[in-house]
Amino acid sequence: MSEFKKALSLEHDTSSGPDGITYNMLRHLNTTSLSHLLFLLNRIWTEQKYPSQWHEAIVNPILKLGKDSSNPSSCLCKTLERVVNARLVFELEIQGCISPLQSGFRRGRSTFDSLVFLETQIGNTFARRYHLVSIFFHIEKAYDRTWRYGIFLTLFNFGFRETYPSFYGNFLSRRIFRVRMGNFYSNNFIQAEGVPQGSVLSVTFFIVHLSQILHLLPPSFHENLYVDDLQISCQGSNMNMIERQLQNAMNKLVAWSDNNGHSISAEKSRCVHFCRKRNIHLDLNIQIRNAPIPVVNAIRCLGVIFDRKLIFLPHILHLRKKCERSLNILKVLSRTSWGADRTSLLRIYQAVIFSSIDYGCMVYGSARPTVLRRLETMHHSALRICSGAFRTSPVESHYVFCHQLSLYLRRQKISALYFFRAQSVPKHPISQLTLQVSLQTLCCSSLSHSALF
Repeated sequence: MSEFKKALSLEHDTSSGPDGITYNMLRHLNTTSLSHLLFLLNRIWTEQKYPSQWHEAIVNPILKLGKDSSNPSSCLCKTLERVVNARLVFELEIQGCISPLQSGFRRGRSTFDSLVFLETQIGNTFARRYHLVSIFFHIEKAYDRTWRYGIFLTLFNFGFRETYPSFYGNFLSRRIFRVRMGNFYSNNFIQAEGVPQGSVLSVTFFIVHLSQILHLLPPSFHENLYVDDLQISCQGSNMNMIERQLQNAMNKLVAWSDNNGHSISAEKSRCVHFCRKRNIHLDLNIQIRNAPIPVVNAIRCLGVIFDRKLIFLPHILHLRKKCERSLNILKVLSRTSWGADRTSLLRIYQAVIFSSIDYGCMVYGSARPTVLRRLETMHHSALRICSGAFRTSPVESHYVFCHQLSLYLRRQKISALYFFRAQSVPKHPISQLTLQVSLQTLCCSSLSHSALF
């Protein structure tokens, strides 16, 4: 019963499926009704009699920018999926089935793990005065093309027998969907392959299956994975050797993808050569099925822009431009006659602007002070608007009056909190990232030294 109630508490209000049952209905059931419903779900789990209506999804053709249309399914089915998913994830974590380099949708993990891991590898490479070449992959229609048999085979190799494979087989088989336009419905369409969009179990299935791709790379490579965002890196002093190693690894990844139903796009994948040397280097020629991967000077990875020299100036400029547009909200609401008070303006500032500044600050915080100062001026302007102070007021008075920290102290605080959270997770990859004493001396003696995370 505790697992069932916890699953209900984690659900958000969404549209109902074909059965018309919503989450509000389930939350307002009394104890007796919940017991009967739990008994029914246990029978579905033990007897492996999966309701046929749960295989059906209704597609609402609501256009979203860069996203597919929503696929509402049964809320009762999703509740059962969440209970089963909690047990599956617990078993996978206990047995160590998921690679530590997979950071997506895991307890105590986030996108910061991949960002810090990449930034640290680039910093170590610069300290050695080497080259680092990273490839950021784009997997086309990752969820829709996932090989179902490959999922079952992976779970079987992990030791899952009897009830688990039978339930997962019933869950993925005979999936159908139809499109609704007003009160009219289209014919049924069969989803032969892939995992259903919007399902709780689909993410876990996809992570378990795609994490096997990391075992193909040699130990000399550095790789990280956030769900389907795969990034690999190779460092060295010889560019020809790096290009040859990356091409060999690319051939292995493409062969594995072809055998498991995935497709890596060469046009949407990107290659970045991280280096601070002033010598002229020819662009690498790494190919996917005879199609070259474009080489760029900067890449947007999980919301943070990494440039080839790791100065983070493109990211700071993009972040400042984004925050300045949001700053117009405070300017409109800070009227003297009818505007909001200081407390309300600060809450809006923290919700709209601070959330963008804080994201990835432990990574771009290694930029030069002259680059970071571009955010400081915007921060001071926002505090002046919220407090209603004069333009000539000292900056320190804004901090005291608004009870806010400077961006430098805020970055230090967030970095410390992230470090302690990472230390609380067993086998966290960040805990293994250390800079050798010789490299620390070499890095600190450099004129372009900036502290890394």
